[in-house]
Amino acid sequence: MKLQKTALIAGASGLIGSQLLPLLLASDRYAKVIAVGRRPVPMVHPKLEQRVLDMDQLEQHRLSLIADDVFCCLGTTMRQAGSKEAFYKVDYLYVVKLAALTAANFAAQFMVVSSMGADAGSRMYYNRVKGEMEQAVRQTPFRAIHFFRPSLLLGERTEKRAGEQAGTVLLRVLNPLLVGPLRKYRPVAAATVARAMLRAAEDDGGGIRVQLSDEIAAGSGWRK
Repeated sequence: MKLQKTALIAGASGLIGSQLLPLLLASDRYAKVIAVGRRPVPMVHPKLEQRVLDMDQLEQHRLSLIADDVFCCLGTTMRQAGSKEAFYKVDYLYVVKLAALTAANFAAQFMVVSSMGADAGSRMYYNRVKGEMEQAVRQTPFRAIHFFRPSLLLGERTEKRAGEQAGTVLLRVLNPLLVGPLRKYRPVAAATVARAMLRAAEDDGGGIRVQLSDEIAAGSGWRK
């Protein structure tokens, strides 16, 4: 029996989102997939409904954000954003606002890409913002919230990030040495993260759950 649910994805044009969108469209779980973003994705599908909107005006589009499962793949870098304020807007404000609005619309589950090292008490600005985002999202009344904390991501980006590219090459070389507690630092393919996000939704569990990079790659269990 096919489930007639609706999925909503934000950030479908990004590295993970572009891998996740086709999985959602192919899944029998969903009768409709809503893609929310600043620009349309170059895809046509009978299940797909695109909402091109200004993320700063997200509240004005609340009635367009009704779904059962919400997949948040929003994210940028300090260099790409251009300032701490712009980075904070994308990686904290937009994510938390999306969570609050969709929870108010009675969405059941929220799957969000965070980062390895997310910690609201971190001295590193990037990790601190990710940690603060997680803290805020934890307060929203979803039946289930899933945080994915990948290490460096493998995959072809539309924009090149020199620092990530260099780090990925280095970690690939060191990969065989990253064992035991160091396994969480292994890079993981964006497609693998996308599959883990869909698998989490299909699990239909409850509570707040976290997956680190090695757990995402292995498809292993959750931690709270």
